[in-house]
Amino acid sequence: MSEPTASIERAGPDDAGEILTLQRAAYVAEAQLYGDPFIPALVESYDQMRRLLEGDAAVLKAVSGRRLVGAVRAQFSEHTCLVGRLVVAPDMQGRGIGGRLMRALEEEVAGRADACVLFTGHLSEDNLRLYRRLGYSETHRERVAAHLTLVHMRKALVPAAAGG
Repeated sequence: MSEPTASIERAGPDDAGEILTLQRAAYVAEAQLYGDPFIPALVESYDQMRRLLEGDAAVLKAVSGRRLVGAVRAQFSEHTCLVGRLVVAPDMQGRGIGGRLMRALEEEVAGRADACVLFTGHLSEDNLRLYRRLGYSETHRERVAAHLTLVHMRKALVPAAAGG
């Protein structure tokens, strides 16, 4: 029996609670990996999430049936897309949802941004592998704590008209 595919859609303010719940479930493994229960994704509040969804950020969600199974957000600085909080439900990881969300986000922002940038922790091998597979290159590393070095990555975007 094949699994239902997830559709990728824009998220709105009414999705705040579900996205926050999914984000917390997805980031527990990261918190355990780094021994840090206070990473920003785990302490973000409902009000912060709702304000983000009401604002200028582009937030996409992956929905399978009636269940939210993934999300990713983008904020902007000049002509750069700042990608953040790519999350997939723990039981749905490894099925291509994260890659589909990233590609959909890149398409969505291609006319507005020249490049996407993101960061992940140095021990997050699955994340690093995914981003490299999607064409992201490491730009630099930033040690932010004794237990954490952030790996910063970048991907130039090709405008939709030029890419065809």
